[in-house]
Amino acid sequence: MTTITIAQNSAHPFTVSRLGYGTMRLTGPGIWGEPADRPQALEILKTAVASGVNFLDTADYYGEDVTNRLIAEALHPYPTDLVICTKVGGARRPDKSWIPFNTPENLRTSIDNNLRTLKLDQIQLVHFRVLGHGGPSIEESLGAMFEMQKEGKILHVGLSNVSREELEAGLKLGEIATVENMYGYAQRTTLREAHGETRGGEEVLDLCEKHGIPLIPFFSLVHGLPNAGDKLAEMARQRGVTEAQLNIAWLLHKSPWILPIPGTSSLAHLRENLKAAEIQLSAEDMAYLG
Repeated sequence: MTTITIAQNSAHPFTVSRLGYGTMRLTGPGIWGEPADRPQALEILKTAVASGVNFLDTADYYGEDVTNRLIAEALHPYPTDLVICTKVGGARRPDKSWIPFNTPENLRTSIDNNLRTLKLDQIQLVHFRVLGHGGPSIEESLGAMFEMQKEGKILHVGLSNVSREELEAGLKLGEIATVENMYGYAQRTTLREAHGETRGGEEVLDLCEKHGIPLIPFFSLVHGLPNAGDKLAEMARQRGVTEAQLNIAWLLHKSPWILPIPGTSSLAHLRENLKAAEIQLSAEDMAYLG
């Protein structure tokens, strides 16, 4: 499995395998509550790390706190090369709706909660997720993140669900280690839904490449596959792989600065996703897929 370096220009860069694991799907229905099969959820985390995955993506509002607690139960004390990345900026209401939680005080509360539930003294990478409109400016929220970085609670700061303009604003405020936006073969640009706006990867990929910032795609399998079209399906049939596997392989070949984190609640699907790193796509294959 190839690798990628995060925060390469900082005093504390780290290199991880270029296929991570997103833990969101380990929760119950609606990204809420305990997993239907808790032993399998724990085994998925253990198997991923044993298979060479050393980048995990989580958030304290998954569950709530469910994925953080699963990670700690399955893997603590953590391997020295394991990077746990979390997100702040959002929260859940009792009715399971999503709300912004992005004032400086909110962000500090979330960071402290993540530190407690993950059993960490410092979180290696934290994304500030833009969720909804209004509230503090990105300058105010990111300022709070960089302050906690100075305090040692955070090692590196990233951005999630950001527009090109928001990323440009963030780059003027301090070092942005990573960007986490929705991205997949068939869903590459901003998606506007009833509950708000989900920013895509295509708008920011060239900026990430220019600045050496890894782009971490989320929802690449959830949103990417239903409208993927005949080309992806046909090539998957020809190769004897699933469309999900080919979608991951496309991301890995699209740019060396992309770090996919496909998630699943199935141990069998985890193993399938990991095998996607073995799929080789030529320049002609990528041109055909478009």
